[in-house]
Amino acid sequence: MALCLALLLCALAPRALGENTGGSRARSCADVRQFYGSKGFGTSAVPHSELSGEHLRVCPQGYTCCTSEMEEQLSNMSRQEVEKLVREAGRSLQTSLQNQYRSFDGYFLELLNRSEYSLLHSLRSTEGQHYAQNAHVFRDLYSDLRDHYRGNGVNLEEALNDLWARLLEQFLRASDPQRDMGDDFLECASKQADLLRPFGDAPRDLKLKAIRTFVVARSFRQGLLVSAEVVRKVSQVPLSPECNNAIMRLTYCPQCRGLVDIKPCTSYCRNVMKGCLANQADLDTEWGNLVDAMLQVAERFKGASGVEMFVLALSAHLSDAVLSMQENAEVFSSKVLQACGSPGETNVGSSLSEEIRAQGKVHVEDQATAGGRLEKLVMDTCRKLKDMQQYWTQLPNALCKVTAGAANEENCWNGVAQARYLPQVMGDGLANQINNPEVEIDITKPDMTVRQQIMQLKITTNRLKNAFDGNDVDFLDTSDDISGSGSGMCHGDLCHHDPRLSIPRTDQPNIFAYPAEKKGVRGSGNKTILCSVLLVLSLITVLLQR
Repeated sequence: MALCLALLLCALAPRALGENTGGSRARSCADVRQFYGSKGFGTSAVPHSELSGEHLRVCPQGYTCCTSEMEEQLSNMSRQEVEKLVREAGRSLQTSLQNQYRSFDGYFLELLNRSEYSLLHSLRSTEGQHYAQNAHVFRDLYSDLRDHYRGNGVNLEEALNDLWARLLEQFLRASDPQRDMGDDFLECASKQADLLRPFGDAPRDLKLKAIRTFVVARSFRQGLLVSAEVVRKVSQVPLSPECNNAIMRLTYCPQCRGLVDIKPCTSYCRNVMKGCLANQADLDTEWGNLVDAMLQVAERFKGASGVEMFVLALSAHLSDAVLSMQENAEVFSSKVLQACGSPGETNVGSSLSEEIRAQGKVHVEDQATAGGRLEKLVMDTCRKLKDMQQYWTQLPNALCKVTAGAANEENCWNGVAQARYLPQVMGDGLANQINNPEVEIDITKPDMTVRQQIMQLKITTNRLKNAFDGNDVDFLDTSDDISGSGSGMCHGDLCHHDPRLSIPRTDQPNIFAYPAEKKGVRGSGNKTILCSVLLVLSLITVLLQR
């Protein structure tokens, strides 16, 4: 009797659950036809009424308005749409970093240009006939400073040593134009310069300050370049096939069920996106470390001893060095000639007057009053860096705001039916996806592109920390040209991105308790499960009665 009752209930279950049977009238697919056409597909492929869904490979196999062809087309579209959202979010962040880079780089080079102009203008006014002899030496120095800043392989200490050696040679040639300056004589004169210090304290002071200043500026520039390049490369990582299926079930499988207007459950969407972007989320630690290091280095741009003030005052330091040499000319020349060869007639030119020295200082002080812009640029960059520090872990939430929107959590698509989503939301990163109920992920096979960028972040962070400590780091600028096609720069409408997509700093999503079993469901709905349960219970009842 119990077994018969169970069979009767199984027969009535489809009606109780609202499913179609072979004898009931199939629901119309008119809404699905309209939806499918709005996506740019031909509506002739849409059946007029629901079909049995055994042919579906991704969506749950209940009654459906989707053919195999429709499922494949919608699956491809869902992948393209999510990959586009990821790229647009990355492009927005990349563009922000590139704009910060341009502002910083452009103004720092402007400072160098102003410093060079100030120095050459001062030398032209004070050295007269000797200006042409020394001008190219200083131009070469500023060229080396720019190359060093750009990471083009110029050793700054060697460049400064070369400056003093060339100035010394120019001075000696000017002091005795008739003398043959051989290598032995110049080497001897250099040794005397080490003892007599004709340039005063300038060589030692400039070396310490210049290395500290340019290492900080160069590393900050490199940090902006690398971070933008990391975003570009990681944002282009394609979705895996398993992720593609999960995205399809999230976005378009409800439409195949005729649930055209239903939104995915937010927690369900988060699990899908956290699984699909698990590798990207693994950037979070090193990305945060890079931002922290950038913020730390930014402190070196503040105040009177900051980067901008030194660059503005550089021309004054060099001018003072030339002045010191001219004031010590007679004594130095005499001692060099005594130590390195027979005395000759000296013609060192007149020393600069105190009036000219004062004019040079006034010019530099006028420049210093215009300072502070670089510090403001860096502080503005720091604020933006703080806002983007949690970008990679907040990206799934941002995508779900576009995909799921403000879903009714009690009446949303949970991947199987229109009901509440109960599984627990997974944590961030690849290791936390081992039990993800929505996306099958092999956590032992991380994405190599992402791993390479994690290593790049580590290297750059280490360089920034060394720069903060005042240690020079020898590295070449291997990033793509910021203005080239390889940098992912936007031109015109290519920079357009969805204004809805933003990465807010929010709390972690809510956690729900749930027996996570939905992942493997591929049946024709709840009726099969209910029938099975009833049959088992009936058999148990019969056995107990015996």
